Amino acid sequence: MGRETKRLTARTVATLTTPGRHADGGNLYLSISPNGGRRWIFLYRWAGKQLEMGLGSARDVSLARARELADVARAQLAEGINPLEARRAEQVVIPTFGAFADELVETLRTGFKNEKHRWQWKHTLEVYGAPLRALQIDKVTTEDVLGILQPLWQTKQETASRLRGRIERVLDAAKAKGLRTGENPARWRGHLDALLPKRQKLQRGHHAAMPYSDVPAFVAELQQRRATAALALEFAILTAARTAEVLGATWREIDREAKVWTIPAARMKMGKEHRVPLTDRALAILAAAEEERGEGDYLFPSPRKGKPFSDMAMAMLLKIRMKRPNLTVHGFRSSFRDWAGEETSFPREVAEAALAHIVGDATERAYRRADALEKRRKLMEAWAKYVTGGAGAKVVPLRPQAQG
Repeated sequence: MGRETKRLTARTVATLTTPGRHADGGNLYLSISPNGGRRWIFLYRWAGKQLEMGLGSARDVSLARARELADVARAQLAEGINPLEARRAEQVVIPTFGAFADELVETLRTGFKNEKHRWQWKHTLEVYGAPLRALQIDKVTTEDVLGILQPLWQTKQETASRLRGRIERVLDAAKAKGLRTGENPARWRGHLDALLPKRQKLQRGHHAAMPYSDVPAFVAELQQRRATAALALEFAILTAARTAEVLGATWREIDREAKVWTIPAARMKMGKEHRVPLTDRALAILAAAEEERGEGDYLFPSPRKGKPFSDMAMAMLLKIRMKRPNLTVHGFRSSFRDWAGEETSFPREVAEAALAHIVGDATERAYRRADALEKRRKLMEAWAKYVTGGAGAKVVPLRPQAQG
């Protein structure tokens, strides 16, 4: 319809108060209810009946936009399409955050490192993300996200950080599927980083650590124990590795000639292959463990054939047999990191690479990409010399099938 048939103006729309339908032309009307409600409607006939299709509130939809919507409806009628039926076919049911998050976790199942990782994702979004779960996913705002992050940020910052990242991933996925528009309210850089305190780069509070000055005496005591758990724990201390990485280690990962332990990406927390330089003391521990090698490929096997050593074995040795109930095996990684930072001149990025941390600036990430194996070898040799007091490589033989 020609421009001259468009009877309303933006000013008219803003000032009209008389109840009823006010025609703009081309089947478009501004409808004002007796109580003052104002909305746009498109009137047309289909199969002999007059139908009304709402085009939105006059407060939210401008006159120009209403005309565009009316143009689309008229074009559909010209092609023999019922505009209301076309709209219903296009309408998407917007799920809640909880329903969409659960669906996404299931969709990504094969992308998780293991079932425990998948469970952690699901558990975090269910428990800590509970206040978001009933919200329609396109309605989640920055205020909603802050509401669950702020109480955690001071007391459980690592958990809060992971939660934020997982919420961001869920909302990004929803946007990719057309269920959201606009910026992601859980985005950190340039958004939440302006609203929350700067995160500490390495938190250790939840893993009780032994002061590094006490580690040599502890290792000397540990070396008097003729047990598989003692060897595994000393190996963990010498390599600064995580408990799961040590207990899941296999002989095929060890290259004794090159003095390197290569942990595959599938077994690493960050999902990237990690090479660990082996000191003479670490190799001596492996030699002692090999003397008791039975069936299977694990460095520290369980008496149960084909199974790795129990993940509680080192913890029980530390807390009960060696009477350090307030310490954790993981805490020795912190002891190592503190020693490296306070007692040596090795660059920070080398120590972080030894811990298989993917954090920090471009220089630090470059060390991670390049592996910095020989630089880390010197660091680990210095650590081994420190914790063993320069002791030789001889290891006390194991008791048969000793567990602790």
